[in-house]
Amino acid sequence: MARMERVVKRMFILIIILIVLLFGTNAGWLWYESQFEDVTTTIEQGASADDNSKAIINDGLHINGGEGIPESDNNKKGAEK
Repeated sequence: MARMERVVKRMFILIIILIVLLFGTNAGWLWYESQFEDVTTTIEQGASADDNSKAIINDGLHINGGEGIPESDNNKKGAEK
């Protein structure tokens, strides 16, 4: 009986140590991740087409020179409805 009490006491201490280590490693990762800065870059690009010509940018934006209005594939589908 005394031997079992010592084993249970050691297991309890081990569990407490593991819980403290778990919180410590999580706190360490949070500190490590907070060292970095999030950088966002926004790029704007313009295009124009003249004399009834057509400009295609990255196969997604189509500009008709006569109208001067940019049209994407989504806008064409919406206009057909």
